[in-house]
Amino acid sequence: MTTLSVNLNKVAVLRNARGGEEPDLRKAAETCIAAGCGGITVHPRPDRRHITAEDVAMLAELTRGRVEFNIEGNPFAPPRAGYPGFVELVRRSRPTQATLVPDSDGQITSDHGFDLQRDLPQLTPLVAQLNESGCRVSLFVDAGTNAGFEAARAIGVARIELYTGPYAHAFANGETTDELARCSMTANLASAVGLAVNAGHDLNQQNLAAFRQAVPQLAEVSIGHALICEALYDGLAPTVRRYLAILA
Repeated sequence: MTTLSVNLNKVAVLRNARGGEEPDLRKAAETCIAAGCGGITVHPRPDRRHITAEDVAMLAELTRGRVEFNIEGNPFAPPRAGYPGFVELVRRSRPTQATLVPDSDGQITSDHGFDLQRDLPQLTPLVAQLNESGCRVSLFVDAGTNAGFEAARAIGVARIELYTGPYAHAFANGETTDELARCSMTANLASAVGLAVNAGHDLNQQNLAAFRQAVPQLAEVSIGHALICEALYDGLAPTVRRYLAILA
């Protein structure tokens, strides 16, 4: 069964907009876990616009031995006040998985994956350090990527995460054939060399089932923005359970 990892960034956005501790990130995580999710995802950014280093430490302790904990981020972002750097953050918190994403500091959200043939030489020492921390390493890649998977596996990468933003856009326009084919092709090539396949970005209750059918080897989906938006109307626990029903 595909693991649902709930991204809690947007809960932290609401908290930080007002200051204080509400909505309570710990309570949100506990609610998702009680509803049956298999993981919690966060994407702490150097500007601390939502998830902070302190949040990461709290969630690492809360999830340990219960569900998977996935930290996403740009491994090349240097440390600064309030942000120790991605690799150091992983070393301190020892999550289940570190998902490396090539986003810049100023990006509102991730919008592209790594070019494996170009970026693997720079990523190699960082992947080694993350593996030494005891976590699984996943690389964010674009659907349609068709090279570099063997080399990625050779340096210790365990998974890829398909960037599903273009698929979600195509779904909204009623034209999914090409994007689903690109996702399926990339998933098959990665699987063939022993890489497991994750996916995330703009997935929601409407488009998830078709994607899951097209990528049957899907190990994990990370869903945050849509899930939290839907939970505003329907409640957090019921929304998590609806996603789990789709994945089942």
